[in-house]
Amino acid sequence: MRPIQDAFPLLQTPKKIFITTHHKPDGDAIGSMLGLCHYLTKKGHHVSAVSPGDIPDFLSWMPGVDIMMNYESTLTEVLKVLSDCDLIFGVDFNGFGRTKHLTTALAEAKQPKILIDHHLMPEQVWDYGMSIPEKSSTAEMVYDFINMNNDNALIDKDIAACLYTGVMTDTGSFRFPITSASVHEMVADLKHKGLDHSLIHDEVYDSWTLGRMRFLGYVLVDRMEIFPKYNAGLISLTRKEMNLFNVRNGDTEGLVNYPLSISGVRFATLITERSDEVKLSFRSKGDFDVSAFAREYFDGGGHFNASGGRSKTSFIETVAYFKKILSDIHPR
Repeated sequence: MRPIQDAFPLLQTPKKIFITTHHKPDGDAIGSMLGLCHYLTKKGHHVSAVSPGDIPDFLSWMPGVDIMMNYESTLTEVLKVLSDCDLIFGVDFNGFGRTKHLTTALAEAKQPKILIDHHLMPEQVWDYGMSIPEKSSTAEMVYDFINMNNDNALIDKDIAACLYTGVMTDTGSFRFPITSASVHEMVADLKHKGLDHSLIHDEVYDSWTLGRMRFLGYVLVDRMEIFPKYNAGLISLTRKEMNLFNVRNGDTEGLVNYPLSISGVRFATLITERSDEVKLSFRSKGDFDVSAFAREYFDGGGHFNASGGRSKTSFIETVAYFKKILSDIHPR
């Protein structure tokens, strides 16, 4: 993969650009994609932003969501846009498999592919890009990309809102250790450009339905287990339980973090039974590498303190296996 600066000449004249992100997108995925989309549009390009599937309800307010394409609901249109484009950007993922349904189409596409991402170990499928795991979020990297092009003056309220959403959600509202001085400097710059940070916080964190609040209560009372001997916490949810509470897209966002609020817990896991797989999310404090843990045990990966994985066995077998291997890892 060549440095992203080598791709700058490709952007000197108007291009048809296709941008996508990972399946089950979060705030950083949508924020970085739409922020980049708005910026490249202002530069004179024709840009199509594509989500591989539905986005969480708490992101539906974001500037650009109304023109964003959903592959699952507009499959034919998305594939035509992809085949007709000049350049492909991938944001907040580093391997085509993370897009799920778009995997084959991206792999077969012949156009130059450009990566902006902060996950570990990018796959060798990109022509240009920047991959910096030390960065707080992909949204921060899109901000850097704009500045690398000397286009800071083009950042408007819409771009600021998208990028702030990405960095706010991926830093846990700026409390994770990855929150560097550059993150706060970026936010200060966005504030100077008219960013309303409190409104965004309300949209993301304070717009719950009553059903989601009751679901959280059930999770914390009945589905959270703590293992003091191993400094670990586990939340496990069956598909039946989620259907009982009519759990919608995004309603499980952030659940994995709750056990970490308990004194002594250094490692938290969320296991959810989906229609086609069993998914796992991992979070940690301190020096326990959940990315390595995810790769070794659950065909996953991600960041040092935040990763995910999947299981090929049943939900019950996955939960039992997780509890069995706890004695092997001893997070401190």
